[in-house]
Amino acid sequence: MRWVFCVLLNAGATKDMGKMLGGDEEKDPDAQKKEDERQEALRQQEDERKQKHIRMEAEREKVRQQIRDKYGLKKKEEKEAEEKAAMEAPIEGSLTRPKKAIPAGCGDEDEDEEESILDTVLKYLPGPLQDMFKK
Repeated sequence: MRWVFCVLLNAGATKDMGKMLGGDEEKDPDAQKKEDERQEALRQQEDERKQKHIRMEAEREKVRQQIRDKYGLKKKEEKEAEEKAAMEAPIEGSLTRPKKAIPAGCGDEDEDEEESILDTVLKYLPGPLQDMFKK
């Protein structure tokens, strides 16, 4: 009885030893099919993750735009474009500005009688105070 048990034990052990040493393994006929299914499931999960990310980013951009509209802010790209345009625009007094025939304020314009600051302030004072300052 003992001998039969040892033979059965040894027979099973040698079979497992062969697998451990890199010997012939039992090949699953459906292994390739299972691997293909697993790869397809991974691809689907990745696609779903990407779609979820796209939806979340769209929602975030919607909220950002609402905040920009509420507070009158501009997008970073719009700011950069305006700054770039301002840098490229000719600057008054720059050597690259377009030449004008006569610069503004050189006396060729019809100058009406300019009021002084005191005259402007006097217009808004009550009548008795205006008389006091005029004397």
